[in-house]
Amino acid sequence: MRARALALAVGLLAATVAPAFAHVSDRAYVLLLPTGYYLVGGGLAVWLSFAVLALVPPALLDRLARWRSAGLAIRLDPRALTSTVSFLVFAGLIAAGLFGSRDPLSNPLPLVFWVFIWIGVVLFQGIFGNLWRWIEPWYGPWRLVMLMLGRPDGRPFLPYPPRAATWPASFGFAAFVWFELVYIAPADPEKLALAMAAYWGIAFCGMVAFGHRHWSRRAEFLSLLMTMVARMAFVEVNSSRPGRIGLRLCLPGARLASAPALSKSAAAFLLLTLSAISFDGLMRTFFWLSMAGVNPLEFPGRSAVVWSNSIGAAGAFVALWALFHGAVRAGARMAGAGPDDAALAGRLVWSLMPIVLGYHYSHHLPALLVDGQYALAAISDPFATGWNLFGTAGLHVAAALTAGADTAWLIWNLQSAAIIGGHLLAVAASHVIAWRCYGSAGRAAISQIPLAGLMVIYTVFGLWLLSTPTGY
Repeated sequence: MRARALALAVGLLAATVAPAFAHVSDRAYVLLLPTGYYLVGGGLAVWLSFAVLALVPPALLDRLARWRSAGLAIRLDPRALTSTVSFLVFAGLIAAGLFGSRDPLSNPLPLVFWVFIWIGVVLFQGIFGNLWRWIEPWYGPWRLVMLMLGRPDGRPFLPYPPRAATWPASFGFAAFVWFELVYIAPADPEKLALAMAAYWGIAFCGMVAFGHRHWSRRAEFLSLLMTMVARMAFVEVNSSRPGRIGLRLCLPGARLASAPALSKSAAAFLLLTLSAISFDGLMRTFFWLSMAGVNPLEFPGRSAVVWSNSIGAAGAFVALWALFHGAVRAGARMAGAGPDDAALAGRLVWSLMPIVLGYHYSHHLPALLVDGQYALAAISDPFATGWNLFGTAGLHVAAALTAGADTAWLIWNLQSAAIIGGHLLAVAASHVIAWRCYGSAGRAAISQIPLAGLMVIYTVFGLWLLSTPTGY
């Protein structure tokens, strides 16, 4: 009966034979090791594994077969989902940087990072709020790893050292500033991919060890910067009640007045942000290049100004730090008794955030307009293989968008308005902060005289950067 059933089944299968539509790739290589070695080696491996398992007690194998890890109850976390998607995009960009085109204007990694993230997301943060909280590429993988390690509540393995404060983020951001402004090839896809992958790995290990909340707020400079910039937004998010998110509108920069005083390390971080953006404009001017001994009309390349730009970037931070603290200290002496200098500086440094955002917008506006088009074209063909994923691979890039008298006039006025408007908001924010610190309008106004003078000088400096010729 079994033989008849088997014959019937074989007959039915033979009756249903149809052409198979399949595809296999051509053999791209020939095995160099003799085939006999594979046959003998494979046979011996199977035989030895059988012999070893024959000596193992079956009860032990049965217990191993029955073992199951502890069950995990996973609650849907929208932030984990969006962060995981962001991580997958990040991984794809890293792959494009390593294996895609070597042309920075064709590879999506440098374009997406320097244009969409470093320029676009920062500007979005300053206008609409903390988008970065939802798209940063660490939270989703961190949640998954903590679940696998048996810590669904995200409890860290080590306490974050209080003495470290935000110095790790400050040092990390200093390294980033050097890479952006001084390094000879910050837009090289492969080098940028390696740097970004290494930084992601270091930050991820820190979040697993010390907790995502502590590490992202004190040691990871992108998250710290994005959180600071988000205080400029006119949208205020209130998520104090579980499961509910409240949105309220406010004046731009209004939340700076109620921000807690920054520590010395966090204040240094914010000052470094402003000094880096300012020096980014200064280092391209004829003035700076001539000081570095370089003919601006025959710029030989970034390798010729590595040392001068390194010293200049550090000097810009030191100068701004000294000027700001000197102005705060002088104002405090003029106003009389009040908060100590460290606490006052930690509050007033928030007033520089409108200047940071205004400089960031004005300095990068041309790149956002032109390189943004290259980025849209590159994301459709990330590996330069002829793909057109989003229908933008053939986008005609209007590289001359910023050329012409009319366009140049419009862009320059938008840049000037951003710088002037940022300083106006800064003066208003510093006055409100001073009033809350001193409790007296008169003393607050007196205390702001040196800082207001510094802001006036910085406004002139910023407008000069926009109008002076640049060498590259």
